[in-house]
Amino acid sequence: MLERPSKLTSYRFDQLADQINQRVMPAEADVERYIGLEHLDPDSLRIRRWGDPSEVESTKLRFEPGDIIFGKRRVYQRKVAVADTEGICSAHAMVLRAKPDTVLPEFLPFFMQSDLFMERALSISVGSLSPTINWKALAKEKFLLPPIQEQARLVEVLKASTDNVDRLFDLANRTEELLDSLILESLEIRGFARSEGYKGRFQVATGEDVYTAKSGNGEPTFDDEGDTLFFKVADFNRNPDHRALQTAETRFHAATNPSIRVFKPGTVIFPKRGASIFLNKIGILSHAAALDPNLMALEPDTSSASAEYLMWFFKGVGLWRFADTTSVPQLNHKHLKPIPLPLPSLDDQNDLAGKLSQIADALADTKRRLEQAQENQIRIRESAFTATEVRN
Repeated sequence: MLERPSKLTSYRFDQLADQINQRVMPAEADVERYIGLEHLDPDSLRIRRWGDPSEVESTKLRFEPGDIIFGKRRVYQRKVAVADTEGICSAHAMVLRAKPDTVLPEFLPFFMQSDLFMERALSISVGSLSPTINWKALAKEKFLLPPIQEQARLVEVLKASTDNVDRLFDLANRTEELLDSLILESLEIRGFARSEGYKGRFQVATGEDVYTAKSGNGEPTFDDEGDTLFFKVADFNRNPDHRALQTAETRFHAATNPSIRVFKPGTVIFPKRGASIFLNKIGILSHAAALDPNLMALEPDTSSASAEYLMWFFKGVGLWRFADTTSVPQLNHKHLKPIPLPLPSLDDQNDLAGKLSQIADALADTKRRLEQAQENQIRIRESAFTATEVRN
């Protein structure tokens, strides 16, 4: 843990930063990036995505490299980022510029990420549906800060933890892009669409020849001590690497619920209704389980197709391609039976699935390391800002 600075000075926030309120119309801004609140990641100072100014019309705020973009609406979302180029941003943000005589420009964004600052900002926000902070209220708030020399030492430590998070974030993104590309290339399904079918070198089969599609059916009487898992859509979130579905929130006794269909390990399952279809969450049961009606199961004919191959095929193609999207997006048996599938030999299927799983394992490991690095980053940051607040 970082030691608490021995000398702290109280500053009003307007002694630490200026609000930059340069309003421009997007068409007249002559910049290449538009930053909306949707482009800012919570608890990340880095801007990783942006829009085009031509996509927006109303008045925006201009920012310069080094300026802080602070989401003043819904402060609890913790959106603070540092611009690395010029651009325009949403008027639902503040553009702030550090005053280097009192605070290091590199230090202020880290301070604004802290619980100390965020809780204060939230406490002075106004409005119930969309609480918003205004500059006049923020400007007069007082905070204790260490001297410049101490700020520089803290920045060194905070930046090291942030750089580690950024490296792992970039590694995870590159690995995910590699996995997506290899799925498409190795299964020869790049450009595959329902209207085009499959145009590759493998034998083609239709879904009904390769698997049996069944829906989950009902709500059993739950029992935490039950012998059988019961999966819902939410359980995909409890299995971050949901290729192997092992953990469900609830259980039940299969013997006392004979009308509930129980699926064997090795069954491919996925959400069949609603927006979840577009999230491409597809997994394989590691244990016998029942499913709620919002989940669909594919029981593979193991003489011609492996569960792992089917999972990777649908991850690559995207189940949403086959869904009925006229009202509520949904998949059912009539959509899944006629799907054309490239069907290599079982040995080739297992080989392809094995290679893809190795990369997926590396991706899952990187995401675990990223999560740990983010937790460490927060601990370091909060230990740096344990000074007592000064109230007006």
